[in-house]
Amino acid sequence: MKAVVVKGHKQGYEIREVQDPKPVAGEVIIKVRRAALCYRDLLQLQGFYPRMKYPVVLGHEVVGEIVEVGEGVTGFSSGDRVISLLYAPDGTCHYCRQGEEAYCHSRLGYSEELDGFFSEMAKVKVTSLVKVPTSASDEGAVMVPCVTGMVYRGLRRANLREGETVLVTGASGGVGIHALQVAKAMGARVVGVTTSEEKASIVGKYADRVIVGSKFSEEAKKEDINVVIDTVGTPTFDESLKSLWMGGRIVQIGNVDPTQSYQLRLGYTILKDIAIIGHASATRRDAEGALKLTAEGKIRPVVAGTVHLEEIDKGYEMLKDKHKVGKVLLTT
Repeated sequence: MKAVVVKGHKQGYEIREVQDPKPVAGEVIIKVRRAALCYRDLLQLQGFYPRMKYPVVLGHEVVGEIVEVGEGVTGFSSGDRVISLLYAPDGTCHYCRQGEEAYCHSRLGYSEELDGFFSEMAKVKVTSLVKVPTSASDEGAVMVPCVTGMVYRGLRRANLREGETVLVTGASGGVGIHALQVAKAMGARVVGVTTSEEKASIVGKYADRVIVGSKFSEEAKKEDINVVIDTVGTPTFDESLKSLWMGGRIVQIGNVDPTQSYQLRLGYTILKDIAIIGHASATRRDAEGALKLTAEGKIRPVVAGTVHLEEIDKGYEMLKDKHKVGKVLLTT
């Protein structure tokens, strides 16, 4: 079986033959139908994820079909189409029992402590499995763990109310273009921000209003912005903060350059009553919510391109291409 394996800390990856996985109790084996490339992959390869255990199979977003079930697995069987959360919770702690699996002390991350999904077959713990509705496409389902389900949870954490206005930075990117759709499906008016004139018309298909440029706060403030989903990080955070009306919330998702810092003026956030919400993942509840919206056609996957496992280099070049719109997917 072929897989994309990270060899060691800052040592890059290689495509190589690995042993076919075998399930133990509480695990299943899936045939990978689609996986997705993510900017997080590039940060992992640069050494920004210290919990990675080497060698490890890369890739943390997947949709697949169960081909083998381990001992003690209930509720899932061969032939089921499933996605996995980004991590495997233990399923028994008080956070898991409360439906807050993302905070599980014993959680293990795929493509960190556990092998990920850039392979022909993959081993997945049952605690991270979520069934995919029949009417949801593979392309839509693979977006859920790290994109649509993650954004869905972020907006829940921000207590988004129907009729509020949500601004999305990096709106043409793999996260941003779908964040617009999730916010709209949850009842919001949406404003997309892009630095590219050529992408504005595409963003406009999903946004009620489009702002072009890196200095967007003055234009944004022509209406009350209640929530910002910032998919970029330090390059946009100051403008995002300025864009918010009083009582606003920033859901901070992006961090394209972890080496940069931001000097936050506390008085500004206090006087404007602003909440800053750092956010990274989804729970089962959020994954199921995003899958439902996808199955209903309220979220449509925007795919920049699809590459085969053996074309992973080409995939990462596409990921870095500033002209692309949407997510880059991988097929085996």
